[in-house]
Amino acid sequence: MAFSVEISSISPYTLSANLRNVSRNTIFPSFFKPSLKPYVSKTLSISVSCRHPLSPVFSARTHVTDEDEDDKPHEECGVVGIHGDPEASRLSYLALHALQHRGQEGAGIVAANQNGLESITGVGLVSDVFTESKLKNLPGDIAIGHVRYSTSGASMLKNVQPFIASCKLGSLAVVHNGNFVNYKQLKTKLEEKGSIFITSSDTELVLHLIAKSKAKTFLLRVIDACEKLRGAYSMVFVFEDKLIAVRDPFGFRPLVMGRRSNGAVVFASETCALDLIDAIYEREVCPGEIVVVDRNHGDSSMFMISHPEPKQCVFEHGYFSQPNSIVFGRSVYETRRMYGEILATVAPVDCDVVIAVPDSGTVAALGYAAKAGVPFQIGLLRSHYAKRTFIEPTQKIRDFAVKVKLSPVRAVLEGKRVVVVDDSIVRGTTSLKIVRMLRDAGAKEVHMRVALPPMIASCYYGVDTPRSQELISSKMSVEAIQKHINCDSLAFLPLDCLEEVYGPVESRRYCYACFTGKYPVTAPETEEEADAS
Repeated sequence: MAFSVEISSISPYTLSANLRNVSRNTIFPSFFKPSLKPYVSKTLSISVSCRHPLSPVFSARTHVTDEDEDDKPHEECGVVGIHGDPEASRLSYLALHALQHRGQEGAGIVAANQNGLESITGVGLVSDVFTESKLKNLPGDIAIGHVRYSTSGASMLKNVQPFIASCKLGSLAVVHNGNFVNYKQLKTKLEEKGSIFITSSDTELVLHLIAKSKAKTFLLRVIDACEKLRGAYSMVFVFEDKLIAVRDPFGFRPLVMGRRSNGAVVFASETCALDLIDAIYEREVCPGEIVVVDRNHGDSSMFMISHPEPKQCVFEHGYFSQPNSIVFGRSVYETRRMYGEILATVAPVDCDVVIAVPDSGTVAALGYAAKAGVPFQIGLLRSHYAKRTFIEPTQKIRDFAVKVKLSPVRAVLEGKRVVVVDDSIVRGTTSLKIVRMLRDAGAKEVHMRVALPPMIASCYYGVDTPRSQELISSKMSVEAIQKHINCDSLAFLPLDCLEEVYGPVESRRYCYACFTGKYPVTAPETEEEADAS
């Protein structure tokens, strides 16, 4: 696989930002040692209202040409930060391996040491970008890392994070998971004031806002920048000997905190990254929270902005996160299993076998089979060697793109009434081909069950989804979709059943915009108006 790598460094820092001199007259409380859990007391939070309506707008996106690969939502990226371990860059490399499912098109690591900030970034998988010799060039006990899926600006090396920049206070680097819905407006204002953007990634915006800020310390500049941002962001910064983790006030995207036995602090998008490097999960970074880790003070926490009701992405549990992760304080595995159990209760059907569309449908299928009292079997095998691009045969083979990735097991399917469980239906192109493949393999009946509600709207908060008019559920009824994909029956998990999964209180903390079209960060603009802006 072809890939490119960039190695860079920034000269040592020029000015120390002393956190001890933060004024108590600022809008946030002073530091405290965190013994926090998510959704801490309101006395620790300060609510800041938005003065202007917020516009959901799209970043520049380049979709892959393979329609079957593009028939699923794509998470933009995964982040990691490590402070206080002499093997910080190597541990970041391993953690990025664990987060590879969140982005396969680029990876990078920045290490902080006596030489300043040193960086290696590349296009490709983590194992393509990093080698033993390259990791030797990243000494230091502080590092941040990133894996990327290209939604903003395609798979160009210049768009691969971490991003490094210099300002009056010194050099800094950042990694970001999410999407700023006011990116275009802020970028336009900055360009009018003379800013020049090097990349097409919205993450670069943060660096410009920090550089333009008049605040006296780096921490205050981060706060100043975050107060201008609208939308989803889980970010980790490195500056001098400090690691700073920030999560947006709605908590759209996950960010967890753990600790290794030597005291090193670790931040990551999911707990599966902590598990791989023997870090013990402590807690989530709370919505609106800033956690600062430095050599002099250990780890401290503050709240710059709060929101009375977080809106966590429900697709993290349904599709993006690994089953062995804890996300938003819940086991992803147990949550998906419950999806399947409830689906079997509300949409039962006489069948002989339950199978899954691997891999994200597997746990829900196990839950469905257990509740229905029907055997779960491996009816579809996923190839782990299929790439997004491949050489197609000269002679056209029907459904070749799906067949190269999924293979039916005829011994499981032939003559059987089959329930096939998937996590979602986006455009419907892949579902149609899967149903046809199962019938060709001898299935007597094919009943499709989907472990999430129908998607009718695009996401603006860090998930790459087609535009609403391209989503099959936005333009067809369930009955029409059933006929279109040619299955014997079709059922989605009803939206109101998510309350049964999460409970009446916790269920209000999730974002369901892709199922309802009701956005937590709203605006009067339509998608067409946003595209024209």
